[in-house]
Amino acid sequence: MRNDVHIQNGINIPGHELIITASRSSGPGGQKVNKSSTKVTVRWNVKNTSALNDEQKSRVISNLQSQLTIDGDLIINSEVSRSQYQNREMALQHLAEKVQQALFIPKKRKPTKISRSVKESRLQTKKLRSSIKKMRSKKFDY
Repeated sequence: MRNDVHIQNGINIPGHELIITASRSSGPGGQKVNKSSTKVTVRWNVKNTSALNDEQKSRVISNLQSQLTIDGDLIINSEVSRSQYQNREMALQHLAEKVQQALFIPKKRKPTKISRSVKESRLQTKKLRSSIKKMRSKKFDY
């Protein structure tokens, strides 16, 4: 559908789950600011969505925990543009990016072992630096 938000391969947020409202933007704007509602707020409930399975929901909730309301709503505001349509598109795009980042699973790090030759060369350079600094000191024997 047109209102659906594409997140990743096979993951789309249905348009009927999104609550999109428009209100007056803040900031300067002259006479136009008092009569045009260009700020767009997109509200999406992560806990009750049908777009994600249980594992994906828990991952999104844990990663976006500080940005969710008590009810589990993710709220995105956009008031950058003077156009309500552009603000709506930007808010939906921002929502998709946030959810995509929350669903990202980082690769597990495989610890590597430092080779013996690398350890020895590091110690040799440390000894060299140490000897250079010792030779700089001015110690006189009387």
